[in-house]
Formats: sequence, structure tokens, C-alpha cells
Amino acid sequence: MKLLVYGAGVLGSLFAARLHEAGHDVALLARGKRLAALRRHGVQLAEADSPAIRRVPVPVVEHPAGGYDLIAVFVRTHQVDAVLESLAGLEGDVLFLHNWAAGPEPLGAVIGHERVLLGFGMAGGTMDGDVVRYRATNFMTRRVAMPIGEPDGRTTPRLARIVRTFRATGINAKTEPKMDAWLKTHAAFEVPLGQAVHTAGGPVALADDPDAVRGMLRLMRQNLAAMPTPPAPRGFAALRTLPEGLLVATLRRFLRSPTAVHSGLSDASPAAAAELARLAEQIRAYTKVR
Repeated sequence: MKLLVYGAGVLGSLFAARLHEAGHDVALLARGKRLAALRRHGVQLAEADSPAIRRVPVPVVEHPAGGYDLIAVFVRTHQVDAVLESLAGLEGDVLFLHNWAAGPEPLGAVIGHERVLLGFGMAGGTMDGDVVRYRATNFMTRRVAMPIGEPDGRTTPRLARIVRTFRATGINAKTEPKMDAWLKTHAAFEVPLGQAVHTAGGPVALADDPDAVRGMLRLMRQNLAAMPTPPAPRGFAALRTLPEGLLVATLRRFLRSPTAVHSGLSDASPAAAAELARLAEQIRAYTKVR
């Protein structure tokens, strides 16, 4: 399988490095200064705050050249429109692995509905200059698989093949029959979380303000209640049913954990804010449709 990883941020870099190390024919698409850094040093990886940096010589390209069996897209929500334009003239299946609550229709309208697969990259980390500092694995993160699904929920031969390929690489992937609902549920949770963290000045600062966490939780509940389909995974329904005090305490513990601190939640960049704004627009759109 010939693969292109479109987007050389934290998740795209991690994904491409793992595929390359497993012997796959993979290229990583990057632009500007990121492209130059990758050509000089390869993908540079470090676990959390470790001083040890590992370099993986992943082939990099500036433009997609075609001939790919699968293109895995790792970009921010507000960047998707530009990516679609560059993929419209290519062949091959396209797996979108990013925040997205607008459904598969706007993706397929540009590149062809038959090419679209949906998913979400479950790793986390931050950029430290040109170094990707990825979240250390633990018992919980090892159990969380990367969901991938067909827009219509079927388990097709291509979906099964992609999941097998990723698993053989060491990427914990699984088929998800309700991938669109999964992405909408994640956005319903992610937007209030990201906006509250940004306002507070980081996850730990937010954890120190129980009133702000309570307000964030209430916005999550409003979003989940407005969804056109039940939450997926079903466990997210607990955010609507468990006592508020218990959930506030649980969220505050999560915000102080290394998982949250090294997840990218602390990213206060304009790009992160633009992504949250676009996701919020998508949530409002499907709420109106309902």
C-alpha cells in the first residue's frame, strides 16, 4: 500500500514515522519551514519532557504527486477546504483523521463520495520547535483505539484492509460503525473544553477554577442534548446523566493529569482558536438542522 500523510503537525508526523519504521511506502506532505526542517532532520520525536530525541527519515513532499492507495489527512478543521481542492484531481481513498462535525457530504462533494473515509487520530502531543513531543502511553491510552469508519457505517473490504494494515504497524485502530456520530460527539465535548482551557490559560489553571469547569460541563451537556443522533461512544451519555458534582471533580482530575497537559490542550495558537471556531460553527449548523 502506497500512502501519503497530508499534514506534518503532531499527529501526522507521528503517524508517518510509525508507518515508515514499519516498512511502508509512505510520504509526508509538508510546507514552508516545516518542510525544510523535515528535509534536514527527518521527523524528530521525544516522549513528553524527555531530552532524548529520535529522528526518523520519513520521505517528505511539498505537493501530492498521485498514485497513492490511501491518503491520510491530518489537518485542522478550518484548513480542510484548501486540502480538498488539492486532492480533487488525485486518485485513491482519502481517510480524514481530524476534528470534523459537518458530516461526510461536504468532503465527498469535492473529491467524490466514494473516496471518503472518516476517522480520528487518538495520539496527543505538542510541537517544541521542530520536535514532536508526544504524550507518553499509559494503561488508559493504550486501551483507546483510533476509530475509522465508512460514512454509511458498513464494514467494507477496504476498511478492513486499512485497519489490518494499521494494526500490523502497531497503530491501535478499530472499525467504528457510527463514525459520523462519533465525530459529532467529540466536537460537542471538545469545543467547550478547548475554549475553557484557552480562556483559563491552560488545563491546570482551568482545573483550579471549579466554577469554570462547571460552566464548561453545562455547555457540553447542551451540545450533546442538541445532537441529531445518540452520542457515540455511548459512554459519553454519562456526561448528561451523572451528578454534576461528580463530573466536575472527574474533569478537574483529568485537567491536572499528564495526559491532559501533554495532549495539546495548552496550544493557544491562532490556528487552534480558528479550529475551535470552525467546529463551533459546524455544531451550530447541525443543531439548526435538527
